[in-house]
Amino acid sequence: MTVPPRAIDPTFPTGFLWGAATAAYQIEGSPLADGAGMSIWHRFAHTPGRVNNDDTGDIACDHYRRAPADVALMQSLGLKAYRFSIAWGRVLPEGRGRVNAAGLGFYERLVDSLLAAGIEPMITLYHWDLPAALDDRGGWLNPDVSDWFADYASVLYRRLDDRVKRWVTLNEPWVVVDGGYVHGALAPGHRNRFEAPIATHNLMRAHGAAVMAYRAHGHHEIGLVVNLEPKYPATSAPEDVAATARADAYMNRQFLDPAFKGAYPREMREIYGEAWPDWPARDFELIRQPTDFLGINYYTRGVTRADADAWPTLASNVRLDNAAYTETGWEVCPRAFSDVLRWVRDHYGNLPIYITENGAAMKDEVAVDGTVDDTTRVDYLRTHLGAVRAAIEAGVDVRGYFVWSLLDNLEWAHGYSKRFGIVRVDYPTQRRTPKASARFYAGVIASNGASLGRIP
Repeated sequence: MTVPPRAIDPTFPTGFLWGAATAAYQIEGSPLADGAGMSIWHRFAHTPGRVNNDDTGDIACDHYRRAPADVALMQSLGLKAYRFSIAWGRVLPEGRGRVNAAGLGFYERLVDSLLAAGIEPMITLYHWDLPAALDDRGGWLNPDVSDWFADYASVLYRRLDDRVKRWVTLNEPWVVVDGGYVHGALAPGHRNRFEAPIATHNLMRAHGAAVMAYRAHGHHEIGLVVNLEPKYPATSAPEDVAATARADAYMNRQFLDPAFKGAYPREMREIYGEAWPDWPARDFELIRQPTDFLGINYYTRGVTRADADAWPTLASNVRLDNAAYTETGWEVCPRAFSDVLRWVRDHYGNLPIYITENGAAMKDEVAVDGTVDDTTRVDYLRTHLGAVRAAIEAGVDVRGYFVWSLLDNLEWAHGYSKRFGIVRVDYPTQRRTPKASARFYAGVIASNGASLGRIP
């Protein structure tokens, strides 16, 4: 007798936190309003040739002025949580010292309106927009940045921890280093292999310092968010297997190992050579602060081959003929999502996990009536939510999922050319239109996953 494959019950655990995520510079607009200080992203975007079409975040989604309506939109979709970031320079215009009451007040009102709508706020302290005044003092290359970051975080803890239960120190430190200090494609736009390891280490020291500060002032939960891209060798050739190990160390273990094991992967010295310093042991005592959860951002996998021209890892991803890809050139591979969640459990322990970002840029077609039937994004979300559920079934402690993104927005160096939102933003009018994916996701939330159907 043939036994059919066991199906997975699509209902998620009771209390599973369903949310959406955004970032300050990508949606807020008004970056210098009400006494805010300039960020490195404001300066980068206003440098000709840095961002596609020379787009800037000066208006973005105008969320700074439209936050009440955006919260009402979230409530209409049934969101249980909203992950957003604080623009450091809104709160501390010089990056340290003087607090800007107007900037802090914006976030206080946002938190209060979210709670009034039954939506739990999750705050990210740093999503790439370092105050320019601190960058002028070395930014992530200055060892004092860990103290600057802890002081900034403490201002927010003292003011908002009575209402905010979940905090994130850093969002995707790998992107900060790889884009900002290795390849120069993102702010602050450096390309220097000697600077990159220093930025990595100071980011991790800042993470540890912010966690320590939270233990002094906070009473709930704090964690780190990393972007993970599981690596698979393109062939079984030894050079491809070795390249895959380097790529995995560089992207996935460079920030997890120090945070949870107290050391960097051994491959980092191979990757950077003489540019990789010997770090003092006491630094890892700071970095390896116990956290309450790990946030994971997942978009794609890497099928990896050796590539002598791919600096600094000498490894690059292969594009497959039989695979689907998003508008950013990322392979659609939900199976790898389950794989990486189980990998985290097996290598770092079964700590609580939130999927803090997952989504796709697709080629949205706007109908005559203004609607967007983004079926490819719906399929992406359906299969990736199935992958999360499969990981939970395998024993991974996933406690929430935040779709990226609530709104179409400034996609960093891509400008406004890529759309990730489940809600369309017509930038000239700022009109918000929920896409088919928003309606799909609202159904998932309302049914706690049951609307997904049974997943083979």
